[in-house]
Amino acid sequence: MSAESPLPPVVSAFLDAANARDTAAWLRTFAPDGAVDDWGRVFTGYEAVRGWSDAEFIGARVTLDVTEVSAGPGDEDVTVLAQVGGDGFNGPSHFTFTVREGLIGLMRITA
Repeated sequence: MSAESPLPPVVSAFLDAANARDTAAWLRTFAPDGAVDDWGRVFTGYEAVRGWSDAEFIGARVTLDVTEVSAGPGDEDVTVLAQVGGDGFNGPSHFTFTVREGLIGLMRITA
């Protein structure tokens, strides 16, 4: 995949909702047992993921400018390199999404 390649619909919805700061739409992209792995800190389930986002992602007015998209280690994985902006971390990060049954099972953030 390249930056021009289409993303899985749920990953596109995740990015759109994050950039629109729409927490409800963003949360709907996750499976009920979905998780965020933020540099080794893992938040599992809607309540934990929302708490993380309220403090460090959408609540920190995140912006994500995708610069590259590539296939991950498995058929269900996709990695997005994005320039992160907002009131929290600013800089490039990789977001690896594991998609199952049309929802995000895991989003891992790394350098």
